[in-house]
Amino acid sequence: MLTGLNAALVRLGVWAPVASARVGDLHGPVMVLGFMGTLISLERAQALRNPLAYLAPGLLGLGSLLLVAGAPQALGKLLLLDGTVAFVVLAVALWRRAPLGLVAAQAVGALMAALAAGLWLVADIAALLPLLAAFLVITIASERAELAQLTMGRRAVPTLLAMAAVISAGAVASLPWPDWGARLLGAGCAATAVWLWRDDVGRRMIRSTGLRRFNAAALLAGNLWLLVAGLVWLIGGQPSGSGSYDAVIHGVFLGFGVSMIMAHAPIIFPAVLGRPLPYRPVMWVPLGLLHSGMAIRLSGDLTALDLLWKVGGIITVLAVLSFALSVVLAVVRS
Repeated sequence: MLTGLNAALVRLGVWAPVASARVGDLHGPVMVLGFMGTLISLERAQALRNPLAYLAPGLLGLGSLLLVAGAPQALGKLLLLDGTVAFVVLAVALWRRAPLGLVAAQAVGALMAALAAGLWLVADIAALLPLLAAFLVITIASERAELAQLTMGRRAVPTLLAMAAVISAGAVASLPWPDWGARLLGAGCAATAVWLWRDDVGRRMIRSTGLRRFNAAALLAGNLWLLVAGLVWLIGGQPSGSGSYDAVIHGVFLGFGVSMIMAHAPIIFPAVLGRPLPYRPVMWVPLGLLHSGMAIRLSGDLTALDLLWKVGGIITVLAVLSFALSVVLAVVRS
């Protein structure tokens, strides 16, 4: 996470602890496969409770760190591929233990990550971002359907599988047909955002207090950014300008992905850490920073003002750092 955030500062063209263009080029893979991939596969490995399952997060983390450290790129990429393949095997093992639609969707999400990691050996990472976006959106949507089955009703799993089919088909189609594949991916993302906004627990819990309100706010805000990214893809097809490209990529991975991580942290992290992670009101600070930074960044994209884009980017980096710090402090103090 730290190296990925350092790479984000490099790409923003501002001061970074390690000012390396090579590190900056690794920002996307390190944040998605290294940080998010390791985190998600670790949580799934805890669910399987088989020592071999930890190969997936171990290989993803190791591959990313070797890439950042300057090891031969082929080695780092191969380790990431091994990690994503191990993640697919892990997801299939979970499905064989519990052959449910929810688990099948998670396996489809892992498969998208493996396709991206494999194709990165021969293709530019920018062309593979739809696959990485599909991995994240399908995985998080299946997590939400799993956590809120009672409130989402009997149609939750069929709807999830339909959304996963559209999103994965759009991501794969974007390789030979970038424009139409992006539109199909955008339609799937926008439909998923509307479905989660309507049927998930966010709208019901936003009037609560404490953790329930924090969780609801993070869920609703994340769904809003996924809707924005989906509409940009749906209307414009493959992003042709830097503004639309930035809006879809960071709308999915930052506005949606990181917001969902913040929402799930007090619920899922205790199972991974083996330690309680109590909700603290200070967690609202990084959540507010994240979404205000995203709004400023998007306004910079819309107005082509480089200063707004940079300021928004810096604020989102501070949001992720401050949330990590708040989690560490909450675990230690508890």
